[in-house]
Amino acid sequence: MGSGIAQVAATYGCTVKLFDTRKEALDISQGKLEKILSRLIEKGRIDEAKKEDIQTLISYEEDMASFADCDLVIEAIIEDLDIKQAVFQQVESIVSKECIIASNTSSLSIASLASVCEKPERFIGIHFFNPVPLMKLVEVIPAVQTSSDTLKRAKAIIDSWEKLTVVAKDTPGFIVNKVARPFYSEALRIAEEGIADFATIDWAMKEIGGFRMGPFKLMDFIGNDVNYAVTESVFQAFYYDPRYKPAFTQKRLAEAGYLGRKSGRGYYDYATTIEPQHPDMDEALGQQIVDRILALLIDEAADAVMYGIASVEDVETAMTKGVNYPKGLLAWADEIGVKEVVSRLDRLYAHYHDPRYRCCGLLRSMADDGRTFH
Repeated sequence: MGSGIAQVAATYGCTVKLFDTRKEALDISQGKLEKILSRLIEKGRIDEAKKEDIQTLISYEEDMASFADCDLVIEAIIEDLDIKQAVFQQVESIVSKECIIASNTSSLSIASLASVCEKPERFIGIHFFNPVPLMKLVEVIPAVQTSSDTLKRAKAIIDSWEKLTVVAKDTPGFIVNKVARPFYSEALRIAEEGIADFATIDWAMKEIGGFRMGPFKLMDFIGNDVNYAVTESVFQAFYYDPRYKPAFTQKRLAEAGYLGRKSGRGYYDYATTIEPQHPDMDEALGQQIVDRILALLIDEAADAVMYGIASVEDVETAMTKGVNYPKGLLAWADEIGVKEVVSRLDRLYAHYHDPRYRCCGLLRSMADDGRTFH
């Protein structure tokens, strides 16, 4: 369990055991929790008494045997399938038969992780978003082996922590990391074509589109290495579907060590300023950028619904609460007009003949029938 998850669980009265075999890692986690709680006091969200209550509920364990009396174990370690599977086999040999075993993975198959367990029906994905104490959204992902009782119990526990849970099918990227790909990839494509530079695209998406941060500033904030790795993982997992194809621009920046804010340079040079310079604030160009990226985002959201990855309501919640989009993508489609979204996608496909612009079957049938999502 990560330190952020531990803090949230303890805040709502759960006894939490934060485990790591390395004492130095536990010391770091304890320090992080201390800083988080101190900031919450400064903001008036908790008082000293509540801070002490939370700290009392959290213990720091170096022996996995301490899991024996746990009702829920959430793994949050390196994204390596073999390492995770080995850990789950150890955990299962210690915990009770009723204990739920979960992974906080953002990219690996829940079915693959569950497959090493003797009781795979009690395994589930529980994907939190960073920073965990602030981000309300949690994706709950049952594997094909997960029992309905495990899903019900896991969701109830996370709901009791005042989180917003959405249920996603065990599909690469789940909801957020699948649906959000065009926000980055299509912005990169537009820049690579020379239609607009990074600063102009960021300006358009923020000032015209209403997003809190433009795609290039956001990728610099996340880290180009991290964002590229997720894109590459989703691309491979979807059998190299062109819709998820990574960009050489981002790959080269990651290879050069231009990772964004954490390295001092990414799409922008943070040694001089953290603000993009001199965007071309042409309203017509900006609207063209927003319309193009938004059409692909809506297409991905509709695709998630068509293939049963998540319900309309859960897709909308995931994108507004998980990545703070200004409105639900499917509500946005209704506002623009589903037929108009289909027309935008068809124009892009007619121009490029690139499968990344193919229109989702659900969108096309809804346009033909005059239906809306809401």
